[in-house]
Amino acid sequence: MTALRVAYVEDENDIRELTEIALTSFADFTVQTYASGAEALAALEAFAPDLILLDVMMPAMDGKTLFGHITRTEALAEVPVVFMTAKALPAECEELRALGAVGIISKPYDPVTLADQVTELWRAATAPS
Repeated sequence: MTALRVAYVEDENDIRELTEIALTSFADFTVQTYASGAEALAALEAFAPDLILLDVMMPAMDGKTLFGHITRTEALAEVPVVFMTAKALPAECEELRALGAVGIISKPYDPVTLADQVTELWRAATAPS
């Protein structure tokens, strides 16, 4: 398998950096990070990710709004999306899944197991029906 291309949108610099390190240190991932929804929208198509990780709570454009833009963009509409959130309450998780997310990863997460979680979610989302 070639390196999984993962896009990560997160407004907090420290979390963005830690996540990139966790994903590239424990798996053969190519990771591109974005500090905002607007930045991501401007570059996601060119990056052509296999999976997109979205922070839920961001200023200006939250993860749910960005998800809506992604699903309406032809080149990105079929890309699996996983939300990362510190508020992983059952009702919110249900809402995010109802939007079409393939999974939710709770923050704080274990950096050592994050790549495995992402791989499992990607495999489940792309497995033949």
